[in-house]
Amino acid sequence: METKIILEPSVAEFVTVAVEFCAFIEGIEEIDTRIFVDHTLKLLPLLYLKASTLPAVKTFDEDDEEGVLEQYVTEDVYNIIRMNIANVIERYDDYLEVFKEDMQYSDTPIKANISEDLSDIYQDLRNFLFIFQLGINETMTQSLIEIQHNFKHYWGQKVCNAMRALHDVMYTQMPTDQEDEMINNKEINE
Repeated sequence: METKIILEPSVAEFVTVAVEFCAFIEGIEEIDTRIFVDHTLKLLPLLYLKASTLPAVKTFDEDDEEGVLEQYVTEDVYNIIRMNIANVIERYDDYLEVFKEDMQYSDTPIKANISEDLSDIYQDLRNFLFIFQLGINETMTQSLIEIQHNFKHYWGQKVCNAMRALHDVMYTQMPTDQEDEMINNKEINE
């Protein structure tokens, strides 16, 4: 049963997109902000789609002590990833959060960060991929159960939030290539 689930095409497709997302995030130190935003806006919907089509597996049991999986992403790695994303996204990192439960009782806006959302997504995916790469059917299945649980209750919403914020950056906040060219020409002429 375990082997059958982890060999399903939808699992392979999810793993492929997760690998692409993690590799992209791990290699962004020298990337242009516009390219980062554009590529991330293309990866996130695909990631969401592939996570939502994973085969149904047994329910995640947080109290299962046998079910504690090894974590690949340490706090230091997480912070490096978050800082790298924040450096690339620059002034566009902050956005107003509207989906927090506390928001309904708050008189002031709640700030969130694209870099933190993407780092949280990265952390879950990279931990999942680490276990999956070991190739042990039992832990692969357990990891699949955990990633589905976390998608439904945690990082799936972060994908949506980051997409909403990145969409705003790309199409509202960030100057277009033509606007950049006009600004550059104006500076040269002065």
